[in-house]
Amino acid sequence: MGRRNFSASPDFTLLGLFADSQHPGFLVALVLLILMVALTGNSILILLIWAGTHLHTPMYFLLSQLSLMDLTLISTTVPKVAADFFSGHRSISRVGCGVQIFLYLMLGVAQCVLLTLMAFDRYLAICNPLRYPVFMTPRVCLQMAASSWAAGVLVTLMHTMYAMHFSTCDSRKIHHFFCEVMALLKLSCEDTSTYEKVILVSGIVFLLIPFGLILTSYILIFLTVRHMNYPEGKNKALATCSSHLGVVSLYFGPAMIIYMTPGSSLPPEVEQHLFVFDVLITPTLNPLIDSLRNKEVIGALKKVLGRQLIIKQKR
Repeated sequence: MGRRNFSASPDFTLLGLFADSQHPGFLVALVLLILMVALTGNSILILLIWAGTHLHTPMYFLLSQLSLMDLTLISTTVPKVAADFFSGHRSISRVGCGVQIFLYLMLGVAQCVLLTLMAFDRYLAICNPLRYPVFMTPRVCLQMAASSWAAGVLVTLMHTMYAMHFSTCDSRKIHHFFCEVMALLKLSCEDTSTYEKVILVSGIVFLLIPFGLILTSYILIFLTVRHMNYPEGKNKALATCSSHLGVVSLYFGPAMIIYMTPGSSLPPEVEQHLFVFDVLITPTLNPLIDSLRNKEVIGALKKVLGRQLIIKQKR
C-alpha cells in the first residue's frame, strides 16, 4: 500500500471517458449533442406541464419533478467532461469532488423515492379511483415531492461526509469521468470494506426495496386492468404504466448493477459504460418515453406550437 499523500495540491485528476479513444473529438461532439437533446426535452416537458392547465394533475406534477432531477443530474456531470476536454485540464478540487459525489447520490436517492411514489400514484388512480381525488390532494403531491428531495439530501449528506474523510495514497487519478464515491474509495489508503458494506445496505434500502414495491404496484395494476370493460380506459392505463415501467428500468437497471455487485467483479470499462447510460442516456430517453406515447403531452405541445404559428401569422 502506498504512503499517504499530504502534498500542498489536494486536487484530483479525472481520467475521463476518452483516455483510450482514437476519435475523442467525435465522441465529445456526440456527448454534447445528447446533452442538448436531454436539456431541451426535459425543459420542454417541464414547461408544458407547468403551462398546460389540463396537465395540472398529480401524475404530471411528479413527472415534472423527475425531469427537474434529470436536468440537474446531467448538468452536474456532462459539462465538466466537455470543459476538461476543451481546456486540457482534468483536475478537480477536493471540494468540487465532494460536491459532485453529493449531487449525484442525492439525485439518485431522490429519483428512487420519487419513482416509488409515482408507482403508488398510478396504483391508487387505477385500482382505487374513487379514493384517488380524496387522497391525492395538491398538498399531498407537494409533500411527496418534498420528501423525495429531502430523503436524497439527508441520506447523501451522511454518505458524502463519510466518504470524503478517507485519506488518499500517492495516486490521485480517478478512473472516471466525474467524482463518484466507489471510484474515490479505490484511492484510499485505509480499509474501506466496512463502508462498502454500508453502501451495499443503502443499495438494498433505496434500490432493491423500492424496485420491489414498484413491481408489486404494477402487478396489482395489471390485474385490475385485465378486468376493465372499457377498451379505451384499458389502453390508456396500459400505455401510461408501460411508459413508467420503461423509465423505472432505465433508472434502476444500471444503478443496481453498479451498487449491488462487488466492486472487483465489474471491469472498469463496463462500469464506465453503465455510468454513461445512467448519467447521459437515461435523462435523454426519459422525456421521450413519457411524451411520445402520451396523447395529453403531445396535445399540449401541438397547442403551444399552434399558438406560436397564429402569433407569427398575425405579425
